[in-house]
Amino acid sequence: MTRLRSDDGRDRAALAQAVLAPLTRAAMFLVASINPNADCYATVRSFAADLGGLIRAVSARDPEAGLTCTIGFGSEAWDKVFGLPRPAELHPFREIRAETRHALATAGDVLLHVRAARMDMCFELVTHCMERIAEAVSIVDETHGFSYFDARDLIGFVDGTENPRDEVAVEAAIVGDEDPAFIGGSYVIVQKYLHDMSRWNALAIEEQERIIGRKKLSDIELSDEAKPPYAHNVLTSIVEGGCEKKILRLNMSFGQPGSGEFGTYFIGYSRSPRITETMLENMFVGRPKGNYDRLLDFSTAVTGGLFFVPPLTFLDQD
Repeated sequence: MTRLRSDDGRDRAALAQAVLAPLTRAAMFLVASINPNADCYATVRSFAADLGGLIRAVSARDPEAGLTCTIGFGSEAWDKVFGLPRPAELHPFREIRAETRHALATAGDVLLHVRAARMDMCFELVTHCMERIAEAVSIVDETHGFSYFDARDLIGFVDGTENPRDEVAVEAAIVGDEDPAFIGGSYVIVQKYLHDMSRWNALAIEEQERIIGRKKLSDIELSDEAKPPYAHNVLTSIVEGGCEKKILRLNMSFGQPGSGEFGTYFIGYSRSPRITETMLENMFVGRPKGNYDRLLDFSTAVTGGLFFVPPLTFLDQD
C-alpha cells in the first residue's frame, strides 16, 4: 500500500512544490550561479520565499494556463543560502566517463523549472523572477522547451510513456520519512542532450525502434524477445528487491532549426538521486560494462546538474 502521509501525519504531496503538476505544452529551464557575495545569497533566499506570490500574481492573468514553477538548489550553494539542516542525499552531479561517452557536470546553483500551456506565461514569470535576482546571479543556461506534437521528442518517439501517476508518482518523486526535515522535497537531475538528426534519420525505422525499445508510430513496447540488451528502456529500468524503481520525467524538446540545433532537455525528479544516477550509469557505462545505450551514439549530453527542490514549508521559513 502506497503511503502518502509521513509518520507525523503530514501529506507529502501537499508539502511539495509543483513537482507533480501535469506536463504542459511549454516550459522554460533556467540554471544560474549565485554571485559569490553574502548579499547575493541573501537575495536568492528572500526570492525563494516570495516565489509563490509571484506565481500566483502571474497565474491570475490566465488561470487556465496551468502556470507552475519549481526552484531547486545545488550542493555547493545550499549551505550559503540556507545553512543547516541539509538534504541527506544532496551532492554535486556525478560525472560519468566511458570511452567517448561523457555525462559531464556543469556549473549551476539554482534551477528554475517553469511550465505552462502558453510560452508567454512562462516568459512573464521568468521576467519577474529575473527582476528580483538579476544582480545576484549569472545565468549558466536558459532553454525554452516545447511539447512536440503528441508528446514526442525530436527523434520521433513518445517521451515519458512509463511515467508514474497519482500515488505511485508521489512515492517515486517525493521525499518521505527517510529525511524528516525535508518531507515533501524532491531531487532533480537535468541534462541537455543534442541530437545528430542527420545520422539518426539515416537509420532504418526498425533499427531506431530497437535502440529505443518501442514501436515508433504506435509507442507499443517491443517484446522482451525483440528488445536488444542495449535498448534505452532496458537500461533505464531499475529493479530493486523485486520492484521497479521509478522517476518522474518531464522532458521537453528544444532547438533552433536555423543553426541546426536539435535536442531534448532531460529533467528527472526522484525521491532519491541514486535511482537516476543508476540509470545514467547503465546508459553511459553499460549493464554489464560495455553494453551501453546506443542512443548515445546519436545524442550528446552538454550539461549536467543535480538540485534539491525544498518543500514549501521549508521555503516559507524565515
